[in-house]
Amino acid sequence: MSQIIAVVSGKGGTGKTSFVSLTGAALSQLGKKTLVLDCDIGLRNLDLYLGLSDRALMDFSDVIAGRTSLEDAAVQHPRYPNLYLLTAPVRCRDGEIQSLDFAALLQTIREQFDFCLIDASAGLGSAFRLATGSADRAIVVTTSDPSSLRDAQRTVMELHRFPQGKLHLVVNRVRRKLLKSLHATIDDAIDTAGLPLLGVIPEDEDVPSLLGRGDLAALNGYSGASRACHNIARRICGERVALMKL
Repeated sequence: MSQIIAVVSGKGGTGKTSFVSLTGAALSQLGKKTLVLDCDIGLRNLDLYLGLSDRALMDFSDVIAGRTSLEDAAVQHPRYPNLYLLTAPVRCRDGEIQSLDFAALLQTIREQFDFCLIDASAGLGSAFRLATGSADRAIVVTTSDPSSLRDAQRTVMELHRFPQGKLHLVVNRVRRKLLKSLHATIDDAIDTAGLPLLGVIPEDEDVPSLLGRGDLAALNGYSGASRACHNIARRICGERVALMKL
C-alpha cells in the first residue's frame, strides 16, 4: 500500500530538506517508486538539492489546475530511476491551493507511487496544514538544540490527528561529541511528546556543500548522514534496523 509521509519541523535549520533528499533517494534504491513533493511555496529548495532545477518546469499547482498531468510534471532523477520530484510554485496567492484539491492530488500520487515524502515548510502555518492534512504519516525533524526540541514538541501538539505508530521523530545533525549528553535530551523529548524515535542522523559537513551543488549521488553510501537515512528508509518500509552507532 502506498504511503504519503509529511516531513515537518517546528522551525527552520533542522535539515528537513536534506533529510527528504537523502531518504527519498534511499527509498528509491530499495526498489520503491518514490516521489518527493516540495510543499515550501515560494521558498522551494528541493529541486536545487536534487540537481533538477533545469528540469522541474511545472509545479504541483499546475497539476491541480489541470495545466499538465502528474506524469509530465514529476521529474525523474537521472541517477535514481525510481526517484521523482514534484516541485512547489515559485509564488502562490493565499488560499489559491485548496485543501480538497491538494488531497485529490495526493490521491492521484497514491495510485502511481509507492511512497511520497512531502517537504513541508517550516513552522505551523497554512502550508504546514496543507502538507499534513491528507498525509498518512508524519515525521518531525529536529536537531539536538533545546529550542529545536521544544519546537518539535509544539509541532507534535498540532499533529494530534495521527494515530499511534503514524508519527515519528528524527533527530538530525547530531555531533558525535555531544552524543553522551544527547541521550538524556532525546529521552526527555520522547517522554514529553510521546513520540517514538525513527532515527538519529550524524552531523556531516559534506551534506550542505554537496546538496547545495545538487550532487546527491556523491553522498550515496559514503556519508554518515546518507547511511543513517538509508536505515531510516528501511524502517519506513517495515524493517527492524538497529540505530547506527555514531
